[in-house]
Amino acid sequence: MNRIFCIIAAIAVSAMALNAKEYNFTSVQGDVTGTRIYTLENGLKVYLSVNKERPRISSLIAVGTGSRNDPAETTGLAHYLEHLMFKGTRQFGTTDFSKEEPLLNDIEARYEQYRKVTDPATRTRLYHEIDSVSQLAAQYNIPNEYDKLMAAIGGQGSNAYTSNDVTCYTEDIPANEVENWARIQSDRFMNMVIRGFHTELEAVYEEYNIGLAKDQWKMYDALYAKLFPGHPYGTQTTIGTQEHLKNPSITNIKNYYNNYYCPNNVAICLAGDMDPDKVMPIIDKYFGSWKANPTCSRPEYPALKPIAAPSDTTVTGQEAEFAVMAWRFGRGNSLQCDTVEVIADMLANGTAGIFDLNLNQTMKVQSATAFPDALNDYSSLVVMAEPNDGQSLQDVRTLVLGEIAKLRSGDFDDNLLAAVVNNKKLQFLNSLDDNRSRTNMMVDAFINGKKWDDVTSKLSRMEGMTKKQIVDFARHHIKDNNFVCVNKVQGEDTIAKKIDKPAITPIPSNRDFQSQFVADVIASKPEPIQPQFVDFNKDLTKVDGKQPLLYKQNTDNDLFSLTYQFPFGYSADKRYDIAIDYLDFLGTNKMSAEDFKKALYSLACDYELKITEENIYVNIYGLNKNMPAALKLIEDLMHNAKADNEAYSSLVDMVMKMRADAKTNQEQCSAHLRTYGIYGPRNVYTDILTEQQLRDIKPEQLLDLLKNLNAQPHTVLYYGPMALNDLQSCLAANHNTSGKVRERLHNRPYIAQDTPITEVWLAPYDAKNIYMTQYCNLARRWKPENAATIELFNEYFGAGMNTIVFQELREARGLAYHASAMYSQPSVRGRSEYATTYVITQNDKMMDCINQFKCIIDTLPQSEKAFNLAKESLLKQLASRRVTKMGVLNTYINAQRRGLDYDIYQKVYEDLQGLTLNDLVNFEQATMARKPYRYLILGDEKELDMKSLGKIAPVRRITLEDIFGY
Repeated sequence: MNRIFCIIAAIAVSAMALNAKEYNFTSVQGDVTGTRIYTLENGLKVYLSVNKERPRISSLIAVGTGSRNDPAETTGLAHYLEHLMFKGTRQFGTTDFSKEEPLLNDIEARYEQYRKVTDPATRTRLYHEIDSVSQLAAQYNIPNEYDKLMAAIGGQGSNAYTSNDVTCYTEDIPANEVENWARIQSDRFMNMVIRGFHTELEAVYEEYNIGLAKDQWKMYDALYAKLFPGHPYGTQTTIGTQEHLKNPSITNIKNYYNNYYCPNNVAICLAGDMDPDKVMPIIDKYFGSWKANPTCSRPEYPALKPIAAPSDTTVTGQEAEFAVMAWRFGRGNSLQCDTVEVIADMLANGTAGIFDLNLNQTMKVQSATAFPDALNDYSSLVVMAEPNDGQSLQDVRTLVLGEIAKLRSGDFDDNLLAAVVNNKKLQFLNSLDDNRSRTNMMVDAFINGKKWDDVTSKLSRMEGMTKKQIVDFARHHIKDNNFVCVNKVQGEDTIAKKIDKPAITPIPSNRDFQSQFVADVIASKPEPIQPQFVDFNKDLTKVDGKQPLLYKQNTDNDLFSLTYQFPFGYSADKRYDIAIDYLDFLGTNKMSAEDFKKALYSLACDYELKITEENIYVNIYGLNKNMPAALKLIEDLMHNAKADNEAYSSLVDMVMKMRADAKTNQEQCSAHLRTYGIYGPRNVYTDILTEQQLRDIKPEQLLDLLKNLNAQPHTVLYYGPMALNDLQSCLAANHNTSGKVRERLHNRPYIAQDTPITEVWLAPYDAKNIYMTQYCNLARRWKPENAATIELFNEYFGAGMNTIVFQELREARGLAYHASAMYSQPSVRGRSEYATTYVITQNDKMMDCINQFKCIIDTLPQSEKAFNLAKESLLKQLASRRVTKMGVLNTYINAQRRGLDYDIYQKVYEDLQGLTLNDLVNFEQATMARKPYRYLILGDEKELDMKSLGKIAPVRRITLEDIFGY
């Protein structure tokens, strides 16, 4: 009987094998990423690359369309559709689509009428009607169900981006959740439903408003207009015009979606821990029925005429001045792009490029850089440069063109090309560890129509380039008469106008509703991933003694990372900051600064001296075979740097210019205000050397600090292929710890202030929006026993898209593009915890945001479903978390700072199991609800509701001089 059963079973297995579908793929021999490229019968492209380092998978789904294909009458459409792709389908995001659909159709029709009306009173009436019908539709809407689905499977990095040629949807998922991921994404792409339209449109408005204060965004718009006249790259922006944002068309969006969102215009790009032979049947199962669109096409445009003369334009804004120049080339898949990419690094690689040595090193400009910009139809070489104080943009342009002339004449080091190629190889090897880097390569290949063979052979082609070829290319293509230029000058931008706040009735959050689709995904039981945490007794080697050493061997490749970590930093001696900057411009008696950088760059190694509030780091990294030579070079520079008074004076001038520039930047002003509000008048931004102190310092004193730095107690961290004994011998020979130490340095930490009373602090910035932080510190000392509660609270309340804050401020009310909250845990033992909220919003929405934050903080919305989802998501994230390589050593160091001898996330994972919603509520009530807050607002007082603000607390006006310290 058993024998008969075995025969039958064998026949059945054979039959299944015969019926199993084969998935043919293409690959390239010698491709270190091992990428397989499949094409389903419906035209869907699938790129798969295996990387077993951690049990997670990077997922990018790229659609071959972007703002290039926006209808001219509704620009910004591709970007807005990207937002709407998070709103659900017929199966999720709704409690009853059959009842919801007629209302959504009604809203669509009303928007078509609304966009054609110009009379303000009529538009107000029509919008009120849209708002009313939206309320009826919202009865069936379950906001954020897509985010809940991603949380349910332990997803991270849920986001999307739109550019000229691509709309791409990003996820990072546990390796055991591929089937759930495929089920969700296939439904999302095949059955998208437009809902929550008017509140999401407000989020896009907010994104638009943020861009009004970002001069670099304006620069790119102006640059593309000059580079691509008459082509959509130059005639329409990704965010769209203000007029088009005010007059959207759901009908146009649906037409666009139906044309471009089809399998024969989409690529699924996956990299991580997977078996392609198991993944492909799953993808086919869920995406194979997606109907191809045989008529999918994009508009084509006549070839642009060559640029025959320089063409300039000007952009105005508050931020620091700079100049941008660009040369146009062929398509993004042209092999020309290889040469442009190499030339960009020959001009500026951060160490030994032509700009680096001749402009940045000599401080002839504040900064100069170059980079390639490849689009589908065209590509370009972009050069960006910032002037020194008092220097004109015309002077900057002349200097840049002078250095490019050297490229054309061959007046550069004969070894530069080979060094650039070697460093590109190093960068590529480093990128292989990162799954997202792999999937980014795949998206680039798909969108720009690159053959994978061309992608994988790029470094070989670069290796075959000669100096003559580079010079000839530059002579032919990078002239002084075939570029465009944008001059970004300081002044008032009179063109920028904010979009007024519409009257929106908040839609219900319905967070206790759940579609059957979501319930089924939550109920699924994939084979669980077992967590692995860092074991400080097994995963690294600790060597005590005169020179403490933390060691972990790299068995994967020939790359190394070496760090000297000193237990003091900026708060111990502010002079180290300027000393580190100064060293970058110096050489020794035996080697000039230029020769030092050339020598280090030729070794495919680099270094970074970095200072933080409480630590100094000397980081050295690159090819391990060259580590002894690199170490010798760097140590020699630190011990024998030659003072240069002129270079120091120029450096101080540059520092003062950078300080002035920082006060013109909205994000930097916000960061300084936030830090000032948390730490008080003495903080990392304000505790600085004055200009007079900088000018009074003798450069030799700064070099003495660095010469004797290694004599201070420090720990060496090494991750690389070298055996421990060989490493110790190498350090003994090349790491010079001699020097004079008058006293051991100790930090004077910057301590977060308590908030005993409610306060309102306002700092000025002329913009159409505000940056606001609420800060609460009750002087509670952190305990590891609370870590799990804090991590789960952040996951539930404010740290992502599937949180209370995001749902209430953005989804339900359209009050902000960015809204979040965080309960922060200190990184050092004995420090206090504190809570913050953060929002960027239109000036006229400030009080709405304040009131809504108060509402959800004082009465925390409670949902068992949302709590269980947050808990399950965090458990899955921790189970698939892996700390590897240098991260193991840094995890140990971070634990030591907290007084721990174990990986804190192991305790978090264990303690999470028993937490309940009531634990979170009690925690929030004790730490945040009805507590005093310090409101930190950066904005234009003339545009704000100061009367309402004053009712919270007397408004204390903070100057930029206060928050910057100068």
